[in-house]
Amino acid sequence: MAEKGLKATTQRIVIYDALMSDCSHPTAETIHELIKISHPTISLATVYKTLETFVEYQLAQKVSTVEGTYRYDGKTEEHHHIVIDETNEIIDFDDEQIKALMKAHLAQKNIENLEITDISIQIRGRKIDANKTITINKF
Repeated sequence: MAEKGLKATTQRIVIYDALMSDCSHPTAETIHELIKISHPTISLATVYKTLETFVEYQLAQKVSTVEGTYRYDGKTEEHHHIVIDETNEIIDFDDEQIKALMKAHLAQKNIENLEITDISIQIRGRKIDANKTITINKF
């Protein structure tokens, strides 16, 4: 937080720790549920406000869901997501080849007055077998 110029208050630290410990891309409500036992005075509004501050200061990312709601991701380096329609599950997907292809493609478009700072692809799909876990094989 200090590196980004944001004061590290107790509430921000608690909320950030909860975000970083949950790799499922939690909602603000999920984070509030996680922390309210040990920090009952932190309101849901504070959690929302703090998460939005983290997004503004690039300490977190917002990921839109199939339902049109948002979840939060503590992983801020450039990466992609796979969203499962039936379960709203969000899986991190990092592929250097896709990044390189997208950057090369966009460079050829000669888009004026735009500096590309991030490329993030959201892939939507459904599980073929609901009982199996989705696995990503790295080549």
